[in-house]
Amino acid sequence: MDLPFELFVAVRYLLARRKQAFISLISFISVLGVAVGVMALLIALALMTGLQGELRDRLVGSTAHVYVWKVGGIDNADADVRRLRELPHVIGAAPVVLGQGLAQSGDANAPIMIKGIEPALEVTVTDLGRAMQAGSLDALKPNQEGLPGIVLGKDLAAKLSVSINDSVRILTPQETLTPFGVFGARPHAFKVVGIFSLGLLEFDSGYGFVHLSDGERLVGKTRPEMIELRTDDLFVARSVADEIPERLGTDYLAEDWAESNKQLFQALWLEKMGLSIAIGLIVMIAALNIVASLVLLVMEKSRDIAILKTMGSSSASIRRIFVLQGLIIGLLGTAAGAIGGLSLIYVLDRYKLIHVPMDVYQVSYVPFKLEVLDGLVVIACAVLICFVATIYPSRQASKLDPAQALRYQ
Repeated sequence: MDLPFELFVAVRYLLARRKQAFISLISFISVLGVAVGVMALLIALALMTGLQGELRDRLVGSTAHVYVWKVGGIDNADADVRRLRELPHVIGAAPVVLGQGLAQSGDANAPIMIKGIEPALEVTVTDLGRAMQAGSLDALKPNQEGLPGIVLGKDLAAKLSVSINDSVRILTPQETLTPFGVFGARPHAFKVVGIFSLGLLEFDSGYGFVHLSDGERLVGKTRPEMIELRTDDLFVARSVADEIPERLGTDYLAEDWAESNKQLFQALWLEKMGLSIAIGLIVMIAALNIVASLVLLVMEKSRDIAILKTMGSSSASIRRIFVLQGLIIGLLGTAAGAIGGLSLIYVLDRYKLIHVPMDVYQVSYVPFKLEVLDGLVVIACAVLICFVATIYPSRQASKLDPAQALRYQ
């Protein structure tokens, strides 16, 4: 099949003969520049998207999708749980109480966030049940014999050097009311009945779960502090939170997971945008190389352009030749960059090659995940930038005066 005239000439100009090999070299550098820019941008977007997704999945697995409070306190937790379970999209509800303390075992001690839960209900709102590495949540149920149970994060248990069936002391700042008066903080003994790993350093190194009744006693409260909800789709959590005051009354307050972690995800979004803009400049530099190569080609081929015009080629036809040449460079570079970028993304994610400090990013390695829309936007922008880079050189070529170009030939 014969190529269109403009495309045929554009390809021939790109594949310059030996005496114009310098122009081919500049064209190759332009292709390489576009490829490197596209590849780097795809990898950067996949890195930040993967990190955001992994943190989001771990956060919504470790915590609830919606948190519900009531002005004046939750008087009847069981009734409120039933009412909240009836809301659309809500698949789990559980009352909890939170408090801070100090865990001690032998000479070791560590700060601890105490969370009082109903074991049977907690597994409907978080992934705690699936995160158990040893022991069982069912062992948290109060019993008349022996010490009350506690479930510790794996890093916290390692820090305290305890395992299943060992005992720990929990010291809280709450005062204790006794028949002999009010006494200050005193340690409460607990038996380790389980060890979990939710995959987030914040939970694995600082959380301890006890039964709701034990939690209320530890933190000095007589009723649950709030009710946690899980929805069938984490992205409808905002609408569920907005609907709660309308359904249950204005004395109920609700907040979804995105709002409670707003600062974290805003910081990650800013990092993603900043990194994308910085690496996107590589594509801009590659576009300048395209401009330079086309300008040099116009100067080198001025005689050929003049001959084409005298043979009847229009200015629009000449302009299309150089636009097509720039687009060929852009398309080759974009295709090479996309293939290279997708290949590297697969390898980096498949073999977990990049590790990060857990105390900063809450994950031990960087997952790579490229959204289809992000990939399409990068490819479209790269091609568009390369097209824009062809406008000036192609217009200069189309304005060339054949008489002036051939006068000194």
